[in-house]
Amino acid sequence: MKVLIVGSGGREHAIAWKVSKSPLVDKIYCAPGNAGIAQIAECVPIGAMEFEKLADFAQEKGIDLTVIGMDEPLVGGIVDVFEERGLRVFGPRKDTAVIEGSKVFSKNLMQKYGIPTGAYEIFSDADEAVKYLETSKYPIVVKADGLALGKGALICNNFEEAKGAVSTLMLEKQFGASGDRVVVEEFLIGREVSVLCFSDGTTIKTMTSAQDHKRAKDGDQGLNTGGMGTFSPTPFYTKEVDEFCKKYVYQPTIDAMKQEGRDFKGILFVGLILTEDGPKVLEYNARFGDPETQVVLPRMKNDIVEVFEACIDGKLDAVDLQFEDNAAVCVILASDGYPEKYEKGFVIGGLNAFDGKEDYFCFHSGSKLDDEGKIVTNGGRVLGVTALGRDLKEARANAYKATEWVNFENKYMRSDIGKAIDEAQ
Repeated sequence: MKVLIVGSGGREHAIAWKVSKSPLVDKIYCAPGNAGIAQIAECVPIGAMEFEKLADFAQEKGIDLTVIGMDEPLVGGIVDVFEERGLRVFGPRKDTAVIEGSKVFSKNLMQKYGIPTGAYEIFSDADEAVKYLETSKYPIVVKADGLALGKGALICNNFEEAKGAVSTLMLEKQFGASGDRVVVEEFLIGREVSVLCFSDGTTIKTMTSAQDHKRAKDGDQGLNTGGMGTFSPTPFYTKEVDEFCKKYVYQPTIDAMKQEGRDFKGILFVGLILTEDGPKVLEYNARFGDPETQVVLPRMKNDIVEVFEACIDGKLDAVDLQFEDNAAVCVILASDGYPEKYEKGFVIGGLNAFDGKEDYFCFHSGSKLDDEGKIVTNGGRVLGVTALGRDLKEARANAYKATEWVNFENKYMRSDIGKAIDEAQ
């Protein structure tokens, strides 16, 4: 079969790699892709938001399955466009992807159906928000309603910071229309855990747990980023936590969406925080996480194409989802200066060191081929160096060893991905 993957980041590279392992697949295309993806798929110069062009391409090439990796096209309704053309596509429709596209929608859904989450208030007027914040308890979180590249949640330690956050989101429009409304949410204390789930609209099945490192610098300092590294599994996601979340979070979310007439088919990403009062939902995403995907998929035993097909056909209940009894760590190699100003266009050396090494992966996030055919940096997050190990300690050691194989000018990474957990074990 022929598969088209839509996206251009490390998540899409990991999906393409996993799809390439399926004996069902003869040919992989990726639009627009990147220099790493180009090694296992034919990259097509069509943007992720060019829905009609993508659907035309899928029809012309006889694509059997399209997989949407990115949030923006899902929230924009790409799945609806493909389905209207009679094309098989994996991902939630527009009316379902709203669970990620609108924090207001998701928080109201959780409140209506009793899914555990933090207390919150919604504002569409900046003055009203500031008035509320004058008497609020701190720290507090101010979130943009819409998509914001993973950077729309601002933790505020006092009133002045909160007032500034409202100004940034609602008045200065740092994230455009995403800041037309804000959610002001209580600050929850606990360990954050990411859990990716497959859903066919009725059945939901969880993948292995993962934990992200959002801050730019060691010790969880610096600005929020799209993610500087991940590890899987996290020891804090215990059997008891899993059982609680299956009963009170995962299945109730799918049931709630169905009750609202929005059958959820695709990936439900649940961002949890493990508080003293039990697990609570911080956020939902309607697609694979980045860089969580880079540590989850290398541990997955199943043929992912079979799982995609089961979700589309409403047959997920027949799938026995299995993961290896090991660990994975991903360290992001970024351009120094990310997530603010940084230079790109530097030649990346050492990539062939990963050739033939089964437990080591180099997933490209921001790379491209230059005019001379060399692979160069093309983004803030450049590569996701991932390694497996028998446990987290070994996986972490392997991942950091592998980061030394790759070099480019202004290479930057955190040195403590998974370190606290590693030392605790």
